[in-house]
Amino acid sequence: MASAMPPRLPSLDTRAAVLLRRGKLWLVPSVLSGLVALLLSLLYMGGILTPTSSLRHLPIALVNADTGPALPGGRENLGTQLSVQVTAATPAGHVAWRPLTRAQADEQLASGKVYGALVIPADFTATVTALTTSRATTRPTLTVLTNPGVGSLASSIASQITQSAAHQGSLAIGRQLTASPAVAGDSSTAGSTARVLLADPVQVDTEVGHPIGTHTGLGLSAFYYTLLLVLAGFIGANIIHNGVDTALGYADSELGPWHTRRPTVPINRTQTLLLKMGMTAGISLLTTALILLATVAVLGMDAPHLLLLWLFSYCACLAVGLGVQAINAAFGGIGQLVAMFVFIALALPSSGATIPLEAVPGFYRFLAVFEPMRQLAAGVRAILYFDARADAGLTRGWIMIAIGFAAALVFGFGMTRYYDRRGLRRLTPQPAPTPQPV
Repeated sequence: MASAMPPRLPSLDTRAAVLLRRGKLWLVPSVLSGLVALLLSLLYMGGILTPTSSLRHLPIALVNADTGPALPGGRENLGTQLSVQVTAATPAGHVAWRPLTRAQADEQLASGKVYGALVIPADFTATVTALTTSRATTRPTLTVLTNPGVGSLASSIASQITQSAAHQGSLAIGRQLTASPAVAGDSSTAGSTARVLLADPVQVDTEVGHPIGTHTGLGLSAFYYTLLLVLAGFIGANIIHNGVDTALGYADSELGPWHTRRPTVPINRTQTLLLKMGMTAGISLLTTALILLATVAVLGMDAPHLLLLWLFSYCACLAVGLGVQAINAAFGGIGQLVAMFVFIALALPSSGATIPLEAVPGFYRFLAVFEPMRQLAAGVRAILYFDARADAGLTRGWIMIAIGFAAALVFGFGMTRYYDRRGLRRLTPQPAPTPQPV
């Protein structure tokens, strides 16, 4: 008796050239790819092209410690006059000058609340007026303080603005001095030399107002470390999402030429999301530990408050991962694309970690109110550069992580429970292959 022949598999003779002529096959990938390219270009490039013209209320401290007397015929000393001239030398609305004492300025530099400072010394009036007499011994000096902890670009912009304003103030004082009778009536060579000096009498020195470590990437380590946390949470959650769906039989597994499809496990959407979120919580412990191992132990990144940094890193990574799982559960096949825009595309240009928010268009400042990378970068920066001070952004970081947790749980389980109550099951019975005639 002849043994039964196995059923023939369907023919695999369809040609790619035939399929390429089908317009419908091109439609969805073309539209989605084009939209993603267009939106990413607008989002990323729109946030960096015009930092100077987009400036809005850049916080810089103005310290007037001048104790000299008022000038003859006036009610103010030169330090007060210079303060007014410095403020007027910057376009309206670009800089938020904060009149502070030196102690207050140091405090705000140490918490990242100001991006720099201009310090007018106590003897400013005395040293300037001495230039018109034979008692001059030193050139008047203003000090520009930088704050590299807020980011190299933010500190640089603040320093350039402050130096330019100080120079304009020096020229204004120079015009006042050269018009004085003592200088105007001196026609000697020494008088000519003095007039050249008096035309721009003030020297501007630059110092670091709040120093940070040498292994901080010039203030960029906080941004890149935050980016690592977001990417670890985003990519890890998608790996878990795809891996669970494959293991439960809701997605095919392809590894090179090998293709498998496991038996479908009957499980509703809510329980599937609970499984994925539980795995995200567990695996995030491993990923954040490895991030710290690589960045701190291997590469030597300056990281004070190591335990706090790990705890914040874990919670940040987990908040991102839970958010990605919730979005994937709600949006299905396009969930990963939606999550990419929420956690990456919209978050990077509005993070304020490379270009300060005061130097980006208003749309990005609006995004920064709720986009996660902005909140996480503030917390990481506070831990790495500002002695883990609550008012340097750490409190805001913790609050937004808690809000992220709650939003992910409410949105994710709210959507899956809704789908389950509607009877929208993921279980799709797979028909048995049709036997082919021998």
